[in-house]
Amino acid sequence: MRKAPSKLEAVMVLSNPESILSTLNLRPPGAVLLISCYELGHQPLGVASAAGFLEGAGYAPEALDVAVEPFDAAKAARARFVGLSVPMHTALRLGVRVAERVRELNPTCHICFYGLYAWMNAEYLLRRHADSVIGGEFEEPLLALVQELEGGTNGGVAGVSMRGRPAPPHLKRLPFAEPSRRTLPALDRYARLDSDGELRVAGYVEATRGCAHLCMHCPIPPVYGGRFFVVPQKVVLADIRRLVEAGARHVTFGDPDFLNGPGHSLRILRAMHEEFPSLSYDFTAKVEHVLEHRGLFPELARLGCIFMISAVESLSDVVLANLAKGHTRAAAHEALGVVRGAGISFRPTWVPFTPWTAARDYLDILDFVETEGLIDHVDAVQYGIRLLVPPGSLLLDRPEMRPFLTSLDEASLSHGWTHPDPWMDRLQRDIAMLVARDAGDGEDAAVTFQRVRALAERELLGREREAGPPSLPRDRRRPPRLTESWFC
Repeated sequence: MRKAPSKLEAVMVLSNPESILSTLNLRPPGAVLLISCYELGHQPLGVASAAGFLEGAGYAPEALDVAVEPFDAAKAARARFVGLSVPMHTALRLGVRVAERVRELNPTCHICFYGLYAWMNAEYLLRRHADSVIGGEFEEPLLALVQELEGGTNGGVAGVSMRGRPAPPHLKRLPFAEPSRRTLPALDRYARLDSDGELRVAGYVEATRGCAHLCMHCPIPPVYGGRFFVVPQKVVLADIRRLVEAGARHVTFGDPDFLNGPGHSLRILRAMHEEFPSLSYDFTAKVEHVLEHRGLFPELARLGCIFMISAVESLSDVVLANLAKGHTRAAAHEALGVVRGAGISFRPTWVPFTPWTAARDYLDILDFVETEGLIDHVDAVQYGIRLLVPPGSLLLDRPEMRPFLTSLDEASLSHGWTHPDPWMDRLQRDIAMLVARDAGDGEDAAVTFQRVRALAERELLGREREAGPPSLPRDRRRPPRLTESWFC
């Protein structure tokens, strides 16, 4: 039996980019541990997909999702390789704390961060927390890294960044494996569909990855550079079948934009509906894709779509242009009509606080939400979201952004910025605290909305408004939604 490394050997491994532990036995169950920190309240596909690749090569990884279960010190202590899935900013911030705990318990294990926010923060992670970082299509490089560590070789793996050895994101089409969810918490531990007061177990899949578009504030373009990849239909349908067997009655297609490849997406939906005619679904798409493919929406509804998310972000054409969103204020109104006309609920998301947002722009969003009857369609957390500028963001090279930027705040893993009007920064802080407090109290969305409006009008216009009930239809009926609020 190989003697355990000494503390000195462990320090050498962590500090020397050319050093890799030799002949690690990563085949026993639990030797490879995959940890998800947060994936929008869904059972984490980032872990399930990696597990599918590893199991196909003869490994027996365990999984841990610290968003819904306690950190398992025993699993962390026996692992020789820990992969942390961080596709979101919130997940990364939690993941850093998890990595610190893993390192305390198990100083010699190899810690790998993978996902969108891993690659964007690779320099910081490799300096402070990680032995390796993977971006882009991560599964194949992750498997190759595990095999290299097991074999004791050190030739370097394409797509894997290590200290002193940076690597670009892995952007090659994968030989996709069916995701493995066997060691993840059950589906009923995650967000459910709330439809007319009935809670349905929900699953999460992806038909495409990456995105064809280059929105300035999105974390996908810095990694994928305008490319996207389709997941084979048979893999997606097999995963949906497993989810239904596990109790799912609704499926979220978590593609960054489900209509990047509309033909591929439609083929999957038609096959899914034929096999599971009562299964409902939701998806995300850009405003411009809604208008470009407006003729598809009646069929999307017939195939079971009950709501659609679109990152409208703002109603200011100035803000939309600076974010390179590809749509205008008028287009957002038109897209709402297309989606509603098909009988699908429209759920816009917002980035209401940017350096270019004027007071009137913020109030315009509130006017739009109320007059279009969208109060119950918008998660209250959206009203306080502030533009996030992580390392690697395309915004960093945008001349329109530079006057407002401050230094990188490593604690928050993002670049700071200040609004030219201090009142807007103050309003953002106040709104964020208000909606967080109301969410903690389980407050009604309409009550929170009216409080947000009253606060905004008082701080921006100096006008007092009674925080009474807003304009709501007499036959108020809550639209379908997931029980986990959207935020990144």
